[in-house]
Amino acid sequence: MADFDNKPGATQGTMDLTDHKKTFAGFMRATVWVIGLSLAVLVFLALTNS
Repeated sequence: MADFDNKPGATQGTMDLTDHKKTFAGFMRATVWVIGLSLAVLVFLALTNS
């Protein structure tokens, strides 16, 4: 069996979050673009009666 008792102790607040924050910011930017483009397509379709 694996020995799980030899894990190093974790200290709260010591993890580097810069990559996490960059990834989340990119995800949010992509989400906003997709929503904007979807709305633009829907408005275009509504105006052209497609």
